[in-house]
Amino acid sequence: MSLVLPAGRTVVGVDGCKGGWIAIVQSVPERPTVAVFSSFATLVGSLPADAVVAVDMPIGLPERTALGGRGPERLVRAELGERQSAVFSIPARTAIYAETEPFTTLQAWYAAHRRASAVARATSDPPRAVSIQAFALFAKIRELDTVLRGDPDLAVRVIESHPEAAFWRLAGRTPMRLPKKIKGRVNPAGMAERRALLAAHGLPDSVLEADPPAGAGEDDLLDAAAVMIVAARFARGEAVPFPDPPSRDRHGLPIAIWT
Repeated sequence: MSLVLPAGRTVVGVDGCKGGWIAIVQSVPERPTVAVFSSFATLVGSLPADAVVAVDMPIGLPERTALGGRGPERLVRAELGERQSAVFSIPARTAIYAETEPFTTLQAWYAAHRRASAVARATSDPPRAVSIQAFALFAKIRELDTVLRGDPDLAVRVIESHPEAAFWRLAGRTPMRLPKKIKGRVNPAGMAERRALLAAHGLPDSVLEADPPAGAGEDDLLDAAAVMIVAARFARGEAVPFPDPPSRDRHGLPIAIWT
């Protein structure tokens, strides 16, 4: 099967990584290119003005949350079986912006996590703290949020996705059998399962078998590839959001995970 692209459009899959943001860019009829960008603004500035971008990072931050996070997380988890733990609960906007200074020590990082958790408890029902995994995403969530609020036109073509939800739909709405990571380490068998699925949907071995660029991991590369297919589906008008239709935050940004 070959990847079906919308005529004349560039589609992009993006994942946060240690070096910033890894992007897989596909323009007809060129082979996909892979690069790491230090900032999201630099990434989108390098793309055509009508490029469709799917990013593995939350977009749209509500004032309060309910059980399971913003809402999209809960809906997507219900489809993912044993892979549902990969979808972190994202708290309210005030919790994500509660601590914005860089951390110089591990102790400062944990102290900031406790303060953000206090805000999260005050803005959730039932009260819920922030997981360590979700807290680690906050800086990138704020970066993406700032870019999208600064250019509302981007929100029309920059969408949120999630790799496990993307793989679920690629596999005929079936969750992946194997975890991507085990105890924080890449699981080769889980990577092989995902790589084979991406290849079956038209991603070339030149991308899937390549070493990831500096600043990104093997799992980041495959995750970006999965959400790139969601970007192509969105550009064709075939992507499905959770929820459907998406809700909106107070800045008008959509709150939905697209598949």
